[in-house]
Amino acid sequence: MSLTRSSRSDTESDEFGAVEVIVTDKQSSLPEAVDVKRPSAARIYDYVLGGSTNFQVDREFADRALARFPGARMVAMLNRSFLRRSVQFCLDQGIRQFLDIGSGIPTVGNVHEVARKIDPGTRVVYADNEPVAIAHSRQLLQDDPLTTAILADVRDPRVLLADPEVRKLLDFEQPVAVLMVALLHFVPDSDDPAGLVAAYRDVMAPGSMLVLSHGTTDGVPEVAALAEQYKESANPATMRGRDEITAMLAGFEIMSPGVVFTAAWRPDQEPVEALPEQSGAYAAVGRR
Repeated sequence: MSLTRSSRSDTESDEFGAVEVIVTDKQSSLPEAVDVKRPSAARIYDYVLGGSTNFQVDREFADRALARFPGARMVAMLNRSFLRRSVQFCLDQGIRQFLDIGSGIPTVGNVHEVARKIDPGTRVVYADNEPVAIAHSRQLLQDDPLTTAILADVRDPRVLLADPEVRKLLDFEQPVAVLMVALLHFVPDSDDPAGLVAAYRDVMAPGSMLVLSHGTTDGVPEVAALAEQYKESANPATMRGRDEITAMLAGFEIMSPGVVFTAAWRPDQEPVEALPEQSGAYAAVGRR
């Protein structure tokens, strides 16, 4: 995790090349509809992973969370590692198109970066309801005709799936990987997360994959303190147990090794230096 980086408006270089950082702490530079007074899950995650696309309110929230539960950084890193391994797995199964819902702020090791190492023709759509995440994503991806980012909410699958950019890049008559990584714990029971997963499942062709990770207090009771703190943010969290998460995969063949902690999901592809029970999240990949 890097040191705090605030009020950035200079030019940085990364794997995309030189890009102007669009997010600053000055409200005049922000996309419309950005709430700078409440911390955002996407921007908090970005900060914990060492990113700079976040605001003071996000950094203060994350620092308090890390003080209460220092293992939160490890939880985030293990989740990110699972994302990379699961994308690699989907590619090994022949999938060449991805819909990453709740994609967050672009950081090194995103879906299209992993995929392009295997097949430069892989198509990727990122979707998130955080305006900063999408504004930054679109800027980074503006010269990539096979990748885009849309502002959309997982809780409105009809609108998300009908988006012209989604339909332009993704063919749902062919296998597609739908990613819901560290997403559904931000969907309350009142919004029926299992029903939402089913809505996406129903448009996925046979052979498609659902990639899912979900926060839990199993193994790490301290995660409950994080869930309590997230009530102060724009994205309250609901931690769930293994049985509840497994139920969300109804209609999918759960691939080996099943619903396991993120650190235990095919670690041979990218070894992790953590005990599985330190993960703070379950992970699974299901085949339609």
